[in-house]
Amino acid sequence: MWRTRRRSQIMFYENSAWKKHKSCGTSSLLPMTPKNPQQWLQVVGHAGSFHVGDYGTLLKRFCEGERQCYLKLMEDTLRPFVPAYYGVVQRDEQDYNMMDNLLTHFNTPAIMDCKMGSRTYQEEELLMAQERPQPRKDMYEKMVTVDPEAPTDQERAQQAVLKTRYMQWRETLSSTATLGFRIEGFRKANEECHTNFKRTKSREQVTEALGNFVESNTHIVWGYLRRLKQLRQELETSNFFKTHEVVGSSLLFVHDWNGRTGIWMIDFGKTVALPAPLTLDHRTPWVEGNREDGYLWGLDNLIDILANMLPLT
Repeated sequence: MWRTRRRSQIMFYENSAWKKHKSCGTSSLLPMTPKNPQQWLQVVGHAGSFHVGDYGTLLKRFCEGERQCYLKLMEDTLRPFVPAYYGVVQRDEQDYNMMDNLLTHFNTPAIMDCKMGSRTYQEEELLMAQERPQPRKDMYEKMVTVDPEAPTDQERAQQAVLKTRYMQWRETLSSTATLGFRIEGFRKANEECHTNFKRTKSREQVTEALGNFVESNTHIVWGYLRRLKQLRQELETSNFFKTHEVVGSSLLFVHDWNGRTGIWMIDFGKTVALPAPLTLDHRTPWVEGNREDGYLWGLDNLIDILANMLPLT
């Protein structure tokens, strides 16, 4: 994720052996390069933003804001819930943030990207768009592709919309506005990617999509539910989380046929530190200027939906 909106990409390759690896002046235990050919698994996003690194790592195109977040997270109580971070490396004259490949230890995994929060744009982006209003034809075209009836008569006459209008309209389409999170996409083992969730909005629609992803496997649901509750507990005490506006960040869900499950926070390119002494509770509804992002509100709803997918005992 960068200051422009970029959605996550996910890839993996399998390996099991380990050895020492040095990078950026640090020494860490990382898995050895696998003998099998590398495999690429992408759910959503822009090609070229990620590369498979050596020793079980992932290289993500460099973003200074994301680097700063990972450096802080490595010292925070949230460390077990984010990819381990190893610093900056260069490939073909391009800088990358190097982190753990989270899918390494799963066998033919199913993966899902959930964008967290009640908005996916920064207040700074909104302010800049307000200060420099400029009708955008590309955003008009995106709008009518999703909903031909969405533009006003004036927007239709101009064949363009303001960025502020587009950003706020976009959030009303999905469960971002109604539940504080949305499914960006998922891929079950050995299947094509499912990314048609732009208008998945109601609790019932989200429940159906999640049920499809886990294939009604209660063991998988239990595993995810435990992990989400652990994450919520840590988020409510984390100093990093309390002092950052977390926008555009995702939860990566992973499970495999062995019943292993994992969830991690990813994508911090739009996460920004708050000016002291401001803090957020991440549940208060957002109004322009309060910086609230709705992350915990979304997490509460996600936990509740998964809990209701389990049989009554």
